[in-house]
Amino acid sequence: MTSLSGNAEGSKRYIELFLLLAASVALWWQAIVSTLQLAFANDAYTHILLILPLSVALMYFERRQRTMPGASGRRVGAIVLAIALVVLGLTAWNLGHLSSDWRLSVGMLALVFWWIGSLILCFGFTVVRTFLFPLCFLFLIVPLPENFIDVATVFLQRQSALASEILFRVAHVPVTRAGIMLSIPALDIEVARECSSIRSSTMLIVITLILAHLFLRSWWRKVLLVVVAIPLSVAKNAVRIFTIAELGTRVDPGYLNGRLHHNGGVIFLGFALVVDVGLLLILRRGESIPEIR
Repeated sequence: MTSLSGNAEGSKRYIELFLLLAASVALWWQAIVSTLQLAFANDAYTHILLILPLSVALMYFERRQRTMPGASGRRVGAIVLAIALVVLGLTAWNLGHLSSDWRLSVGMLALVFWWIGSLILCFGFTVVRTFLFPLCFLFLIVPLPENFIDVATVFLQRQSALASEILFRVAHVPVTRAGIMLSIPALDIEVARECSSIRSSTMLIVITLILAHLFLRSWWRKVLLVVVAIPLSVAKNAVRIFTIAELGTRVDPGYLNGRLHHNGGVIFLGFALVVDVGLLLILRRGESIPEIR
């Protein structure tokens, strides 16, 4: 009888969770559609398409290794759900007079809190500790307002131009730089907004977060790997600029506007991932070496 009642209780919780998640789709339908449209239309938000599938996969993987907590957390879960609904109402009626991009960000943030609150309500507060990383990872589904994206893009433009200048000087190529403009013999290069590689840089950081969570144990090693992904993003973009410029001026001018220029980002992202995995292996190896006491 105990086993049957336990199974019935577990099934009831899963049904409740399903209903709450279905309600979230209905309540946040407009925000979800707007976010998906943004992800398909703007390179800076492409990573959003990966976040939910990856988070669910991580939760499933960790669910197989841990027991789902059964402690009740209905009061805490109900409070989180109520807060999410209040925020949804504020954004729906725009009582804070926010711009459209800020309204979308706040609305999607409320959606993530609804999902977390639903888990707490159905399976207990300790579920947050059990699935801490996958749940925190869900916040990457929130599209940042445009001014944050502009700051990140300008940062990548300027740092990529600086790193490219260093590469040209190391290769003994005469170069001058003025902001995001580079000049080498027979070619002027502008590290334009489209050349900032913000999509591949964001993808690199997302992949690094997953790798750090899955293969490293100590928090400082995880943080180090993720932090290194930022300059690595700049470095791989600089290598791309340097490579295309050198091929275009020394081999064939067609490289300056060819497939490598427009579609070669994935190749240089692959090179960056090789370096990323190499550092991961070094850090992982360090964890297996016993500390001297």
